[in-house]
Amino acid sequence: MNSKVKTLISSRVSLAPMAGITDYVLRSLVRQYSKTCLLTTEMISSEALTQVKDTVITARDENHSPVSYQLSGHKPQMIADCAKYLEDFADMIDINMGCPVNKVVKGTDGCALMRNPDLAAEIVRTVKADISIPLSVKFRLGYTFDELNYVEFGQKMQEAGADFITIHARTRSQMYGGKADWAKIAELKHNVDIPVFANGDVVSIETAVQCLEESEADGVAIGRGALGDPSLLYRIEKYLQTGKYLPPPSLEEKIETLKLHLLEEMELRGEDVGLKFCRKFIPYYLNGFPGASKLRGELVLMDKPSEVFSALNNIIPKLMSGNA
Repeated sequence: MNSKVKTLISSRVSLAPMAGITDYVLRSLVRQYSKTCLLTTEMISSEALTQVKDTVITARDENHSPVSYQLSGHKPQMIADCAKYLEDFADMIDINMGCPVNKVVKGTDGCALMRNPDLAAEIVRTVKADISIPLSVKFRLGYTFDELNYVEFGQKMQEAGADFITIHARTRSQMYGGKADWAKIAELKHNVDIPVFANGDVVSIETAVQCLEESEADGVAIGRGALGDPSLLYRIEKYLQTGKYLPPPSLEEKIETLKLHLLEEMELRGEDVGLKFCRKFIPYYLNGFPGASKLRGELVLMDKPSEVFSALNNIIPKLMSGNA
C-alpha cells in the first residue's frame, strides 16, 4: 500500500463526495468532530473549473487535511490539468466514475465511464503522470445489473495507476434506490491490491460494522448518513478504534448544529443564497418529533434568517410545553 494513502485512510472512515452537499461548510462541521477521517469535496466539473477557478468550491482550511478533491469529466488532459491545479488544496485527487445523474452520464462523465473502461484508464494514467499526490477512483458495481463489471474495472484502474478505490455498492440503474449489495465488494477486494472503501447505506455504527464484515473492505465512505449528523463519522471511528459506542446526537444538539450550519453557509455564500442553499439540509436535522413535518414545511418557506432562528429556538420549549 502506498504509504501516503495508508496515512490518509488510517481512520478507516471517509466522507463520501456528494454534489452540492459536501461543501466547505459540511466538511468543516465533520472536522469539528473527527480530526482524522478523509474528507472529500463535492464533485467538481473539470469543464467548469477550466473556465472559472471557483473559490467557493475549492475553499479549505488547514485543519481540513486529510482531504480529497473530486473531479468529473471525460477529457484526460483537461482533468489532469485541473488535478494539477488542485494539488495546492488537496491531499488526494479522486476521479468520479460513479455519479448516476442523467445530465452527468449523458455527457459521458460519471458512471458512463464504466461503459468505456479504456477511456477511464487513460484518464487515470494521464492524471497520475501529472500529479505527485495519491489518486483514487470512485465507481459503482456497473451501469446496469447486466453490466456488473466492477471487478474488471477496479483491476483496470489499479493497473492504470489508481492508489485507492471507493465503490458504491449499487448499479447506475439503481440510482440511490434499493439496497446496497455490500457482499459484492468482497469480490473486488480479493482481486485488487490497493485499498478499497465501501459506500452505500452506511448510516450508523451498526451498519458500518455490518458493511465492513460483508464487504471485507478497508474502510467505509459515509454519504447521506452524515446529513443532519456530522458527528457520525467520528462516532464510527471511535467504535472501530476502541469499541466505545457513542449515542447519536439529541434533538437539542441537532438544532444547535443546524443553526451553526446556517450561519456558516450564510457567511460563505451571503445571507440570501446561504439561507436558501441550507434548506436542503433542514429535513435531515429535524425529524422524529411531534410536528416535525409541519415545521420543516414552514422553515423552507421562510426567507428571513431571524424567522428561521426564532422557529428553531422555539422547538424545545414547545415540545416541553406540549404545544408542538
